[in-house]
Amino acid sequence: MRVGYYQFEPIFGAVERNLDMVLEQLRDVACDVVVLPELAMTGYQFVFPEEVAHLAEDIPTGQTTRRLMEWAKRQACYVVAGLPERHGRRFYNSAILIGPQGFIGAYRKTHLFFEETLFFSPGDTGFQVWDIKIAKLGILICFDWLYPESARTLALKGADVLCHPSNLVLPHCPDAMVTRCLENRVFAITANRIGEEARGGKPPLRFIGKSEIVSPNGTILHRAPEDRSELVFVDIDVHEARDKSINPYNNLFKDRRPQLYLL
Repeated sequence: MRVGYYQFEPIFGAVERNLDMVLEQLRDVACDVVVLPELAMTGYQFVFPEEVAHLAEDIPTGQTTRRLMEWAKRQACYVVAGLPERHGRRFYNSAILIGPQGFIGAYRKTHLFFEETLFFSPGDTGFQVWDIKIAKLGILICFDWLYPESARTLALKGADVLCHPSNLVLPHCPDAMVTRCLENRVFAITANRIGEEARGGKPPLRFIGKSEIVSPNGTILHRAPEDRSELVFVDIDVHEARDKSINPYNNLFKDRRPQLYLL
């Protein structure tokens, strides 16, 4: 299975331009799964609620979903991408899963970070896993990484690969995802962005890059630089994520004792 990410710097509010650029980069890609960043086509640092209302899209009828569906069908590939979702009078920080057959599903971010709480409703989808035949995919978005329950829930539901669209500004996530993979024996694809946004007189947000693909044994198969766009793919064997045995006497999930854990 060939998986990867595209790390880049979107221009705030320029959805059509960002889509054009991303699709040009992905034009000749041959892969199974590619992950794009959180809020990939809009940018991140909103100033007014009206900006969110203007840039948010209905799923699956918005232009981001429609154009990625066209690409996925043409390239016979699956793609995970973050976008602001409009649902009735609510707005969510969401990620979509699209495949050659079209729209598959959406996840709404559970753990909102910083000023996201001013503009988005907390996600209500729960952590979902989709079986795409070659693998089972789960999605978490950016700050969800800090909550071990996010990755653990997806792993317990059978996810082989955690797709992790991000706009990371804190320095800890890339190394923490090694632990998330080790403690759940799953692959993870973190797709971060680069660059800086300083809008409306707010302090600048500097995005750390360092997108990465991590294996179930905690090996960093590839990690991006902090300050450059990068499109990377690696080959993985999803069966590695299905073997939860640590040694002949211990199995990661069978040895759990949830009756003793605080909920």
